[in-house]
Amino acid sequence: MIKPQRIWSQCIKELAQFRRDRLTVALAFLLPLLTLFIFGYAIRLEAKNIPLTVQDLDNTLLSRSYIERLYATNQLNLVERPLNQSVVEMIDRGKATAGIIIPPDFSRNLKNGESVTVQVLIDGSDVNNARVIRGSIESTTRYFVRVSGLQQNQPLIVPRIRIWFNPGRKESLYIVPGTCAVILWIYPSLLSSLAMVREKEQGTILQVYASSLSAIELILGKAFAYLVIGLLEGLLIIGTSVILFGLRFTGDPTPFLIGTPLFILVAVLFGIMIGTRAASQNAAVQAVATIGFLTAFLLSGFIYPLNNIPFPLSLISNIVPARYYIPIIRDAFVRGTGWTGVWWAVLMLILLGLLLFNRARQSLSRMQLPD
Repeated sequence: MIKPQRIWSQCIKELAQFRRDRLTVALAFLLPLLTLFIFGYAIRLEAKNIPLTVQDLDNTLLSRSYIERLYATNQLNLVERPLNQSVVEMIDRGKATAGIIIPPDFSRNLKNGESVTVQVLIDGSDVNNARVIRGSIESTTRYFVRVSGLQQNQPLIVPRIRIWFNPGRKESLYIVPGTCAVILWIYPSLLSSLAMVREKEQGTILQVYASSLSAIELILGKAFAYLVIGLLEGLLIIGTSVILFGLRFTGDPTPFLIGTPLFILVAVLFGIMIGTRAASQNAAVQAVATIGFLTAFLLSGFIYPLNNIPFPLSLISNIVPARYYIPIIRDAFVRGTGWTGVWWAVLMLILLGLLLFNRARQSLSRMQLPD
C-alpha cells in the first residue's frame, strides 16, 4: 500500500541533499542559463551579411542604382574586389560567397526595352545559403525592374503576402521557446538520473531495498523533489527569456501552464529510468546526453521541421517528449491558438509519462528484495 508520508519524507530528503551540494545547485541553475544565452544568441536560421562582390562592366547610373538596391536588403554585404582579381577568383578564395557580373550594355539594353542577362555566381557548398542568396537576388531584381519603370507588362496576378503570428519575423520567437524546451528536458533528467545513480555508488540504495519503502514510493518521492527543482529552473529560464528576448503570452496560457509541469515531470521520470539502469554517474550522463539531448535537439522540431526527418528516424521522433512540448510553448508565445491547437500534445505527454514511470518501476521492482 502506498503511503503519502513515505513519499513526502523521500521528497524532503532529496531536496535537503540537493541544497547541500553546491556543485549540483550550480549544475541546475547556472548551466541552463549559459545554454539559454548560447542558443538564444548564437542560433540564427536566417542568413545575413552574406559577402557579395560585383563586377560592373557598365558603370552607369542605372547599374550603380541596381547594385545599391542589392545591398539595401541587409542580407548581402559588399566585398570590394581588387582590380587584379575576377569574381570567380574571389569566390574560389573564399573572400565572397556570391558574385554578380553586370554586362557593358546593361543600361542601354534596358532603356531600349531589350532583355539583359546578368551573370550571378554562387558558392553552392552551403546549399541553404545558396538558396537564400538566389532568392534574395531574384526578388531584389524584380523589385528593381518594377520601381525603375522598366517592366513592360503588368503581371496578371499580384500576390499580397501577410506574415501571420510573427509579422516582425523575429527569429527569437522561434528559437528561444524551443531552447527552453530543450533545457527543461536535459537538466531535470540529468539531475534526477545522477541522484538515482548516486544512491547506488554510495550504497544507500541497499537500505532502500531492505526497507519497507516500495518502488513506487521511491520513484514518486524523487520525482516530486526534482519536479520542484525543475519548476524553479523553468521560472528562471522563461523569466530570463521574457526579459532578454521579449517573449510575451499570446492567447490562452493554460495549455502552457499545465503542459510545463507535466513536461518537466516526464523529463524527471526519464532521468530516473536512466538512473535505475546506469551503473555509474558517467554512464548516466552519457545516456542522458546521447538519448536525451540528441533526440530533443534533432528529432523534436526544434530546428529542423519534422517532415524533413527521414524514415525510420521519423518513427523515433514520435516518442520524443520534447516534440510535443515545443508546439505547446511556441503556441503560448507565438501562435496563441490555445487548447484547440495543442490538446493532443498534452495528451501525448501524459501517455509518455505513464510509460516512463512504468519502466522505472519495473526496474526497481526487480532489484528490490521481496517483502
